[in-house]
Amino acid sequence: MLNRLEEQAPDALLALIKLFTADERADKIDLGVGVYKTADGATPVFEAIKGAEQRLVDTQDSKSYLGPEGDLGFVNGLIPHIFGDAASDDGRMDGMQTPGGTGAVRLALALAQKGGVTRVLMGTPSWPNHAQILGDLSLELVAFDHANSDGTANMDGLRSALANAGEGDAILLHGCCHNPTGVDYTPAEWDEIAALLKDSPVIPIIDLAYQGLGQGMDEDAYGLRTVMAAVPEVMVAYSCDKNFGMYRDRVGAFYVQTADAETTSRAISNASALARASWSMPPDHGGAAIRIILEDAGLTQRWLDELTSMRERIGEVRSTLAASGTAGSVDLTPLGKQRGMFAMLPVSKEQVQQLRKDHAVYMAGSGRINVAGLTLGNIDAFVAALTDVTG
Repeated sequence: MLNRLEEQAPDALLALIKLFTADERADKIDLGVGVYKTADGATPVFEAIKGAEQRLVDTQDSKSYLGPEGDLGFVNGLIPHIFGDAASDDGRMDGMQTPGGTGAVRLALALAQKGGVTRVLMGTPSWPNHAQILGDLSLELVAFDHANSDGTANMDGLRSALANAGEGDAILLHGCCHNPTGVDYTPAEWDEIAALLKDSPVIPIIDLAYQGLGQGMDEDAYGLRTVMAAVPEVMVAYSCDKNFGMYRDRVGAFYVQTADAETTSRAISNASALARASWSMPPDHGGAAIRIILEDAGLTQRWLDELTSMRERIGEVRSTLAASGTAGSVDLTPLGKQRGMFAMLPVSKEQVQQLRKDHAVYMAGSGRINVAGLTLGNIDAFVAALTDVTG
């Protein structure tokens, strides 16, 4: 039967990594792969994680099964950092560990489908894997434009999508640091979104993959907390891959809030069954290390300090790019008011190829760049390359 399968296109970003590695030019710039990088181009292990991992090695006495819910100490330890005062203590909210934020998104969408959702509203462009997961689950994607050309959120597109939605619909929203555009909703826009959802049968699914890399832990969770305060049913997909630097350890969490404790219990039982059928149980090491951090005030503060350094470096790069004004036909000023690691540049695939060929600048064919791939030492070269190609 396998000879009936059609060849699938390779992942474009993985192919880009190989091309970048093979390029022998000393001044090459990698803006493709979506990981945080220091000013030296490294993606280091957090010092807080190193300390927690050593403690784990010294004290862990078993690697026996945990179950499909994973490490609940990790899951519950994240709650005050993610939800703040929005976290309910009446049993209406519960969660479980997942293999990365991707596993949490998959679990949220599968649970929504099991509950009767058939269509998912989503602003585009979005993280490519969102659409792939929807397609794999045979959920209909209802797309609306997420961003305006001036770098602001397209609220008209969202309003229209919700106005035409009804029972059986969900909406997938980025909590902060939108990937790939960097265009986030303002607090006032989140207030409006929460009010629209309060009067709608549409269930919100919020993907919070970059908390702490935008404006701050509390600021980046404003939209999530505002929606949760307004709407009885919300699902949350959370990733620790970026804000703890745990990319290859695949550390994430899924949370659900419903109108009452009994419904939440049933939702989690169904989520556990879906997880059992998909991955049985999540990998433990990364979640256990983060649990140790969250149980220790000193390690928690060290983690938050490291996260602040990352956020400040990303902000510095964005401010410097914005101060450059225009590069050829590309206006860089909107990047200064956007958030997180990513931005979309209005360049063609041909121009992307020319940037790679003539200037050793590597970026996705869509025009998405990883802002963290730039440093104060190579920004001028990047702006000059962009000017040459688009001018």
